[in-house]
Amino acid sequence: MAVFPIRTFGDPVLRAAAKAVDEVDDGIRRLAKDMIETMYDAPGVGLAAPQIGISRRVFVFDSADGTGAHTVINPAMLEVSGEWEFDEGCLSVPGRYWPI
Repeated sequence: MAVFPIRTFGDPVLRAAAKAVDEVDDGIRRLAKDMIETMYDAPGVGLAAPQIGISRRVFVFDSADGTGAHTVINPAMLEVSGEWEFDEGCLSVPGRYWPI
């Protein structure tokens, strides 16, 4: 596994639309494992592929329920309901947090 440098605010890859994943192959599986390693090394609780310079629609996160890391490929927001507020940070904007 590899740990990648995290791209920060101002990097053009963070502003570009990421490409969909057409097939989950060994390359995508390795990408997910590397992203999880990078996320934990940062340390963080979530990481998207563009944050390591790869413009693909993949993100990983550490579950709050204790089940560990998970990978999401080609996410789509289908429905939103409910409300709660919490402070959110981003590995690509280090040291900053906002109420969301």
